[in-house]
Amino acid sequence: MAPSPIVAIGASHASVQLATSLRQAGYSGDIVIVGAEPHLPYNRPPLSKTLLTQQISFDKTLLRQQSFYGKHNIQLKLGARVKSISRECSQVTLDSGETISYSKLVIATGADPIVLNLPGEQLEGIGYLRNYDDTQSLMPYIKEGKSAVVVGGGYIGLETAAALCKAGMVVTVLEGMERVLQRVTSPEISAFYTKAHVTRGVNIVTNAQAIEFVGRHRVEAVKCSNGESYPADMVVIGVGVRPNTALATDAGLNVDNGINIDEFGRTNDPDIFAIGDCTNFPCHFTNTRIRLESVPNAVEQAKSAAAYICGKELPYQALPWFWSDQYDLKLQIAGINTGFDDIVILGNMEDEQVSAWYFAGDRLLAVDAINSTKDFIKAKQLLSEGQSISKQALKQQ
Repeated sequence: MAPSPIVAIGASHASVQLATSLRQAGYSGDIVIVGAEPHLPYNRPPLSKTLLTQQISFDKTLLRQQSFYGKHNIQLKLGARVKSISRECSQVTLDSGETISYSKLVIATGADPIVLNLPGEQLEGIGYLRNYDDTQSLMPYIKEGKSAVVVGGGYIGLETAAALCKAGMVVTVLEGMERVLQRVTSPEISAFYTKAHVTRGVNIVTNAQAIEFVGRHRVEAVKCSNGESYPADMVVIGVGVRPNTALATDAGLNVDNGINIDEFGRTNDPDIFAIGDCTNFPCHFTNTRIRLESVPNAVEQAKSAAAYICGKELPYQALPWFWSDQYDLKLQIAGINTGFDDIVILGNMEDEQVSAWYFAGDRLLAVDAINSTKDFIKAKQLLSEGQSISKQALKQQ
């Protein structure tokens, strides 16, 4: 009797890389990927950029073509949700009632947007950006000269603002904190992005929390805690995400701001792994447990889990890195800047080519490089090799 398949819950970067790596490692058993969306797995970063404003078509975002899954005997169960995991029976139950047995289970459920649940949120023209259908529902409201309000000044919010501004809309960003990107970057880089958006026509309002959406059937305005009201023909909400851990919690797996895993993707159940945005893992570079929302992280964790399932140890020790595209500004981030106490700025803010080097004492932690790929590559290499660079040497460059 053939062994039960390896089952992956979630159909995005992590699961597709897992299946690919399993086949590359010689695994010949059945692989099943269960995805809640009806679409083939696709690249998600364009959602808040080129896909939202139809600069690229959906088929250009597919991670693999349909033929790839057939050729490699990877079964896709799309438009299906896993309702529960039975560890005792080693099987998952779908919302249709169907059960699928597994030899190994890999949870790659990602993260879901934090929902505000404010008065008026059910009005037409208001949406979140987490999947392709979200972009489809918002597209009809994207019209030149119309007003758009983006709630949230993190990377997703700013990328969305840039895309809508380029589409000719009058854009306002409402950020509840004192500055945009406050949770993730330095005041200098926040100031850079504020200026970059304002000079291109975006209105950025900080210390402004949305409290109500106003309109009859469609949204017409957003009321804020600062007493102001901002006109809106459409609203995009991007105030962060939460790891999608409900299935893991219900199954009795260890969960703490993500599903707890080790460097091989293993949970506290030897037959269950977790990878991607939904995980909390030991970070080789910070010597702490962290959770990351990034494609490179999902891909590298998938490789580690696939290797372990195939009997090889490939501990996840990849350097965290990220990117963000806004207008003609390419931000590339290497490392994690948490705990920095000093910063060295190279380049020219006015020329929009700049890098910020974050230090804790004399130790390099991370770099934000804007239109400065050379600095990003250099920092990535230094950090990956566990090396630093003196602030003096940097300033003399």
